[in-house]
Amino acid sequence: MGAAALLPATAQQAQPRTLGLDDVLSASRDNPDVLLARQQLAAARADVLAADHAPAPLLTGKLSSIDLQNGIGNGGLGRKRIDSSLGIDWTWERGGKRRARTTAAERTADAASAELDDTQLQQRIAAGSAFFDLLGAQERIAEVQEIERSAAQLASTAERRVQAGDLPAQESARTAIEAQRSRVELRSAQLERDRAQLELTRLLGPAAAVRGLAARPDWPALALPAQDADLAALVDQRADVRAARERAAAAEASLAAAEAQRSADVTWGVSIDRYPGTSNRLLEVRATVPLNWGYRFEGEIGRAQAQYAQAQDQLDKARHEANVELQRLREEALANAQRLQRFEEDILTRSRQVADSAELAYRKGAMSLTDLLDARRTLRATQLDAIAARVDHAKAALAWRLRTQPQASP
Repeated sequence: MGAAALLPATAQQAQPRTLGLDDVLSASRDNPDVLLARQQLAAARADVLAADHAPAPLLTGKLSSIDLQNGIGNGGLGRKRIDSSLGIDWTWERGGKRRARTTAAERTADAASAELDDTQLQQRIAAGSAFFDLLGAQERIAEVQEIERSAAQLASTAERRVQAGDLPAQESARTAIEAQRSRVELRSAQLERDRAQLELTRLLGPAAAVRGLAARPDWPALALPAQDADLAALVDQRADVRAARERAAAAEASLAAAEAQRSADVTWGVSIDRYPGTSNRLLEVRATVPLNWGYRFEGEIGRAQAQYAQAQDQLDKARHEANVELQRLREEALANAQRLQRFEEDILTRSRQVADSAELAYRKGAMSLTDLLDARRTLRATQLDAIAARVDHAKAALAWRLRTQPQASP
């Protein structure tokens, strides 16, 4: 895969066991879904070779005029009264059939190429989202570990104060419960990290050694998405729209191939005959034309017309859905950036100040344990919400960036 962090475990002994966003995006180009799309492209390109050739000539050998009543005469096979012939037949395709079917196959291959681009992009977005889920899970573990440490410290302090007769036993029990809850939340956060690792493994495929690797903090910079992006141009450049456009072109070529069937093909043939006793050099020239009386391929043409109309509708649908998705991605990127900005510039700072003030007041006896626990819970919820906001912003920013950057066809 080219990414050091995703090498098999035997090759990672000297490597730092970390995983970066670039590693994940690079590895996602070769995941199972992309490999399947590549095979579909290879098959479509092979169809072009199958379509772009004329009908193969037919070689015919024949023995005829064998007289079963009077016999075929004496002597060797070359002297017997048997009409032997060797001939060749070739079909002349008329009406541009070969050109039409080759064009249809070429456009289908171009559509498969665009679908490969779209599959790669979708897998990069999915893998990047899974990476940020893993990174968020790691940061939640760090936050919950700090909360668990602080809760355990408070419970220990409360227990000593109870023994010294300075604190009611009920208050100590509450701090112990809070410490136990923190330990349970830590295990839940660890389970969430394990799930994120497994999801990333599923997306990258069995060749990617993700288990046990820690995600590096490759958070994107906090920036608002551009509001002046030309969505119409972006829609036309999208791989899924290009694929739908090529499918429509292929359906149009298939319609031309169906209409070309009304031009009857002519099969030309020539044979050299040998009939002992008459002549050893007899020439036969023949032409065969199908007589399509009473039927002008209305069924094939009607089906091709319906499929062409369907492909046009699919193209219109792809353009509409692409436009709506780009608008959604832009709004999500903007909203999540603003949300994260509020957390980092205002909410987190205030929550920490309130918690610090509560800690100081509790140590001086100016605040009850209940108020201290409430302040700690508020800070904990705010910190976890901030991590969730960072993950959502990273996912939205990545999806917007990948969907709006130019893509090169393979």
